[in-house]
Amino acid sequence: MNLLFDFTVDKASKTIYITREFAADLDLVWDAFTKAEILDRWSAPKPLRAHTKEMDFREGGRWLYCMISPENVTIGWSMVEFLTIRPKSGFSTRNTFADENGNQKSNAFSLVTNSFKEGTETTTVYIEKKFDDLATLEMLVSMGFREGTVAAWNNLDEYFTTLVTK
Repeated sequence: MNLLFDFTVDKASKTIYITREFAADLDLVWDAFTKAEILDRWSAPKPLRAHTKEMDFREGGRWLYCMISPENVTIGWSMVEFLTIRPKSGFSTRNTFADENGNQKSNAFSLVTNSFKEGTETTTVYIEKKFDDLATLEMLVSMGFREGTVAAWNNLDEYFTTLVTK
């Protein structure tokens, strides 16, 4: 199956727009984006792995996680604060780099809207990631954000194939 993927950087609006189809039903895709034990399985591009320290998926809650190298070195911490949640439809967040206790490390942040649309054989995820300034967007893009996103979502595709029973 050829799954839709679009990654657009709009510097004028300081926004990254991502559209991605997954060969899974809405319930599975929603869980993959909202449950720590599943996020830890796919959200870091290999050979890195994700580790959740805290997950409280509710409006006003947060997800505090880090990336870990194959040598068990912590690469960095991120915090996602859940602003709005529309079950099985979408959620919005405020994302920042943080320390291991969830304290914001800089003034840089992004506001992210995640939307989910179920199709007949796929679920499409739409992400709008709006940055507070252009320098933060450019830094993330130069660090390989697109490539990391592609790699992580390939991990998610693999995860979904493990759920298929024959």
